[in-house]
Amino acid sequence: LRFSRLGVALSVLALSGAMVSGCGETAPKSAPRSSTSASPVQSNCGGKKTLTASGSTAQAKAMTRFVDAFEEACPGHTLNYSAKSSATGITEFTSKKTDFGGSDEPLDQAQGDAARQRCGSPAWNLPLVFAPIAIVYNVKGLDSLTLDAPTAAKIFNATITAWNDPAIQALNPGATLPTEPIHLIFRKDDSWTTNSFQQYLDVASGGAWGKGAGRKFNGGKGDSAKGNDGTAAAVKGTDSSIGYTSWSSSKSQTLDMAKLVTSAGPDAVGITADSAAKTVAGAAFSGQGNDLVLDTRSFEKPSMPGSYPILLPAYEIVCSKYPDADVGASVRMFLQTAIGAGQKGLADNGNVPLPDEFKSKLSAAVNAIT
Repeated sequence: LRFSRLGVALSVLALSGAMVSGCGETAPKSAPRSSTSASPVQSNCGGKKTLTASGSTAQAKAMTRFVDAFEEACPGHTLNYSAKSSATGITEFTSKKTDFGGSDEPLDQAQGDAARQRCGSPAWNLPLVFAPIAIVYNVKGLDSLTLDAPTAAKIFNATITAWNDPAIQALNPGATLPTEPIHLIFRKDDSWTTNSFQQYLDVASGGAWGKGAGRKFNGGKGDSAKGNDGTAAAVKGTDSSIGYTSWSSSKSQTLDMAKLVTSAGPDAVGITADSAAKTVAGAAFSGQGNDLVLDTRSFEKPSMPGSYPILLPAYEIVCSKYPDADVGASVRMFLQTAIGAGQKGLADNGNVPLPDEFKSKLSAAVNAIT
């Protein structure tokens, strides 16, 4: 699927049933501010007129907004984005079929070497899109549910099998919990949503999960469903069920979403644009310089109170210095408008508008692309 101004509306409809909707710094005491202003340094609208990119489906809805902002800022310029998969996005970028790639994971060593050869310079991983992942449930009469990572881990690895388990009751002292067994719903297909969810359970549960991460669900027995929308629909249609899916799909099915007690405690945190933005604002990095690879443990064990702990990031894989300066100029301008005017309305699609604390660091890297 390709995105340009003329194809935005059709592309969103085509994608809606098949796609997501994956602590080191001192945290500010107040909620992070998010703005839609353009990045601090702007380039002229020169360079290549039509960019091509491919990759992650998790950022496809966000890309429609970014393309719109790019075309508004630079008439005559556009981006054709093909939402395929992260692996395809990386492969097509390193084989010079596209100008940049979209991926739900940063480049590994071999991919980084291939990208360096393709670029003639180091490639950078730039995290641009963030999608919260919700724990959703369908339990009659239970309008609010609080969990912590150890309890969630024991539910999803089937150590806890009934809704009135003492561990759940302790976190929900005012609730009347049913005696029914818990019905697990999980992803049938391999996905970065599953990887990010299991990584949260692995990192934050203090050993209660014991199943590791990965794109295939490793937990207890239950029913599986394909895609985030399919998982959300399965929870919607199954009494006494619990599952995990994107914020976007959760909202589309009007599902109840659990609030989570985090390492920053003590209050449980639900998904909002602000709570997810706090998590992004407190992000730590394992990459060096302008290669902004995230240490997602800073998500799963946040230091800032009010941070929601389960996010799936999507990276733009770019050359730090393009062999063709016209391509570099256009990629830089596209990303500048994505960070600026492109942020407007992202939460409506289940993505996180970038907070100013994070936007400043990302803008500095984008402005260094040549």
